[in-house]
Amino acid sequence: MNKLDIFCVTDKRIVNLENFSYNLGWVGSGNVPPNYLSCNTNDNIFFKEKYYSELTFQYWYWKNLIDLNKNSWIGFCQKRRFWLKKESKNKSINKDNFTDHILTEPSQEWKNYDAIICDSINLNNINKMKILKRGYRSLIKDPAILFNTKKQTILLHFDMHHGHGNIEKAIQHLNANDRNGFLNYVSNRTYYNPHIMFISKPHIIDRWFKDLFEWLFKCEQEFGFKKLKGYDTQRLYAFLAERYLSFWFKKYTKYLSWPWVFVDH
Repeated sequence: MNKLDIFCVTDKRIVNLENFSYNLGWVGSGNVPPNYLSCNTNDNIFFKEKYYSELTFQYWYWKNLIDLNKNSWIGFCQKRRFWLKKESKNKSINKDNFTDHILTEPSQEWKNYDAIICDSINLNNINKMKILKRGYRSLIKDPAILFNTKKQTILLHFDMHHGHGNIEKAIQHLNANDRNGFLNYVSNRTYYNPHIMFISKPHIIDRWFKDLFEWLFKCEQEFGFKKLKGYDTQRLYAFLAERYLSFWFKKYTKYLSWPWVFVDH
């Protein structure tokens, strides 16, 4: 079984991981702690970190560290969300014991797959009052959204939380091979695989980043940066990438969904 290298991206120190096997990628505004990888050198988009979040480090890794001659597994997680060992899925995990449960090596189950993505989260249990407050523009178009959970899709969720119409505008800048498929995906799915976390092989990661960043840089022409403010839209490019990842890996790879855990430090 091939080696697994995990890069954990963070803007805060994670003391429990500083002597662990993970590579720590720093996207914070302060001084880079010892033994953390900085992503503000060489070919980088560090000045966009406020809008791109962990993608800032992922771009730097792609442009400066990726080795296409290797066949090892490469994975990404983030400061409060980690890949789990399969046997730890239903165990009680907290900030004191999480290093006993997070993934450190490939699973034998991965043998016939070439990508690992997060177990999905469901979106179609939205509080009706929230739909009335944040989704009223979607309701005007289709009142059935309020009661038909099959219509509480990725598209509705994005419209409610990250700017009405923004994901449809962004999709118009996507490459022709994916444009219609991705629009259909977000318009009909009530779940997606979250957090911009994945594990795959270098040649697939290279393809993913080429498609992703080509799209996001085109989206900058649509949205820019100045009007992106607050939780809803400041990290718009990261939110777009999160939804596209769920679609892209399912279309282009033989993927396996894998457990993950949220740990608040």
